[in-house]
Amino acid sequence: MPTILSGIINIAKFRNNNLKQYSSTYLIRINAIGELLEFYIKDSITGSFTKKQEEKEVEYSKVFSYLGNQNNPPDLIIKNGDAFEIKKIEGKNSAIALNSSYPKNKLYASDYRITSACRSCEIKEWKEKDFFYIIGQVNKGLLKTLVIIQGECYCAEPEIYQKLYDPLKEEIDLILSTGGFEKGETKELGKVKKIDPLGITDLRIRGMWDIQNPIKVFSNIINIEDKNEFSLYTIMTKNKYLSLPKDERETLEKQNNIEIKDIKIKNPNNPAKLLDAKLISLIF
Repeated sequence: MPTILSGIINIAKFRNNNLKQYSSTYLIRINAIGELLEFYIKDSITGSFTKKQEEKEVEYSKVFSYLGNQNNPPDLIIKNGDAFEIKKIEGKNSAIALNSSYPKNKLYASDYRITSACRSCEIKEWKEKDFFYIIGQVNKGLLKTLVIIQGECYCAEPEIYQKLYDPLKEEIDLILSTGGFEKGETKELGKVKKIDPLGITDLRIRGMWDIQNPIKVFSNIINIEDKNEFSLYTIMTKNKYLSLPKDERETLEKQNNIEIKDIKIKNPNNPAKLLDAKLISLIF
């Protein structure tokens, strides 16, 4: 079964970051940029960029055990593998809106926010899965930057967020149930800032979560240059990288336009400690 490494390899070979061109050539019926980005990621993992739509769907069914929706993360789960949440942004410094789902270091079957279909998507019962955020900066139909980051490198353990949110949940639910917030209303009761050890997560007091863009969080590691047509950066723990299939790692490491570095990053649960991690870069 392919992994996120297959996705990176296939993007390096496809070398097309024009989502509109990609749509008009291979996804004639798809127009929404956010939806295009999701198809782009699905096609990268399954190696289906140039296949016809009906062929893509067959490949998706072979590789993925779950395909989600906007209201219920995750967006993708690879069979017996990792889970992914895909986010589109316009500016490289834009915050990531997580809506009512607090940041995830992993995907837990016990999370009440996931659907029963997600919880039972695989033959063998699962309790937790490694989780990745995939964040695409799209400008006028061009995918300029793609950041793929493992949740354990980016987010604290659930209890950090739960301890803050749970005492407020009853009040927020009451406001929502009584029409305290109208549809599309941006007015808030307030905001609790920097609630996690890294100081990158805010809770808007209407049950909505924001987290800083990883480009900003890891600005000492990720160097985005506007002159580049396309930049891809992946951060994962060293242990996670070494757990992925050896043949995929060897293929990745042989790619001339892909650079792989050993790095140290702050532990999201305790910034005083550092994690051994890998940085995978692709620029064209």
